[in-house]
Amino acid sequence: MLMPGASGVGIGIEQMLAAREQRAARQADALARFDRPVVSMTVVMPGPVKNSWLSRRLLADALREVESASDTRGWRLPSREVFWPKTGPEALYVVDVNARILKTVMVELEDDHPLGRLWDLDVIDPRQGGLSRQDLGLPARRCLVCERPAHVCSRSRAHPLEELLSTIGRIVHEHDLRSAA
Repeated sequence: MLMPGASGVGIGIEQMLAAREQRAARQADALARFDRPVVSMTVVMPGPVKNSWLSRRLLADALREVESASDTRGWRLPSREVFWPKTGPEALYVVDVNARILKTVMVELEDDHPLGRLWDLDVIDPRQGGLSRQDLGLPARRCLVCERPAHVCSRSRAHPLEELLSTIGRIVHEHDLRSAA
């Protein structure tokens, strides 16, 4: 059973590849224009439906948390762009801070916020390119369902789509219950 909110228009691999190319072009443009690190934000939404009320809500939550983290630390955001294509919501923020420090904080959001596991907060440095968790000496992200590295389960399609969407629904529901209490 698909979770509520996962309804929408399904997209194909060609559209996803084109969206990835467009995102990379926007990232390169922002890096060239501002010469500052970029946070590229997307949401974890397996399956063919990438743009739903749930994926839009998850990105909105990520935007709030990234802006709050930046405000708390006094980081300037010279550019903020948000996109809502059918291939899934995404955002691109330029942040005036050291890229390794920025990556550390983005990893903390992904790991510590109740919805953080559903966000991809990638950091790209104008000189080094994309920074990974491994660059910071941290382990890879874990699978939504089990404790194996996420990329292993994703590549092998270890878990059925329904199980992944159900897990996402449970994470959001538990967060909403805690927030309402």
